[in-house]
Amino acid sequence: MHPMKARHFLLTLLSAAALLATGQANAQQRPIRLIVPYAAGGPIDVTARVLAERVKDSLGTVIIDNKPGAGGNIGADAVAKAAPDGLTIGIAATATNAVNPWLYARMPFNAATDFAPVTQMVRVPNVLVMNAETAQRLKINTLADLIAYGKANPGKLNYGSGGNGSAGHLAGEMFKKEAGIFAVHIPYNGGNPAQLALLSGQVDFNFDNLATAAPNIRSGKLKAIAVTTAQRSAALPEVPTVAATLKGFSIDTWWGLVAPAGTPPEVVAKLNHAFVAALDSPDTRTRFATLLAEPVASTPDQFGAFMKSELAKYEKVVKATGAKVD
Repeated sequence: MHPMKARHFLLTLLSAAALLATGQANAQQRPIRLIVPYAAGGPIDVTARVLAERVKDSLGTVIIDNKPGAGGNIGADAVAKAAPDGLTIGIAATATNAVNPWLYARMPFNAATDFAPVTQMVRVPNVLVMNAETAQRLKINTLADLIAYGKANPGKLNYGSGGNGSAGHLAGEMFKKEAGIFAVHIPYNGGNPAQLALLSGQVDFNFDNLATAAPNIRSGKLKAIAVTTAQRSAALPEVPTVAATLKGFSIDTWWGLVAPAGTPPEVVAKLNHAFVAALDSPDTRTRFATLLAEPVASTPDQFGAFMKSELAKYEKVVKATGAKVD
């Protein structure tokens, strides 16, 4: 080959290689979209943003995309239908991946098959609380006292929740079944109205999110009877678990990270490694503690098995309540 032609050929090859390398670098720099199926500002959104900041050195930019609506189904469906390339991930939560499949008559995705688990993120206890004055008047100091009162006074107890099919409603129905008592369920339009009803003495007890109930517990307006997690909460270590009285009782609020089904295992592994490291960092634990949320890192297999067990658990609970959303 003529020297000039050879030089031109070599330059062309080098140019093509440079373009290829640039293309690969640009592809690697494309941001990851993390879909949060709830509005901005809530605990799930805040924890997602904390982790997005923590993983930027290992994964690059992670953009939070809030897609609220339909109890989280709109955002979860967007994750399920995204390309399985690791560039779109999302939040799976108690509602979207355990409760809604049994609560909604029609679901846009299959919670059992449409997601590749990455890692659990957080566990937030629920807590059985009573109006402090009501608890004093009825001489209820423990869960055993509440159960004994319910059995001795059938039909006199009632409890509030944020609505039919809400976490508080389902926890209340589980409690009634396990305790062998009856209490009238009074649904309200959201958690805040339910708590106001409890504070004003309109209802006897609620199962509330610990983060929401904690300020009124600390002020003495609400009496914490028991937490619903299998272990005591670090935020209220003096409060016993429901399971200490009703063996095996466990219900809490959780959420974690998932990718679309079909995402390559090596991509899932990379995501898991980055987010688990972020969850295990002291800074993350300190930040989450302000939300009364406990970081829970896991392997993809562990999170997948956990979601499967939660889906089976809530099938029984939701069907027992008869709650439905058309």
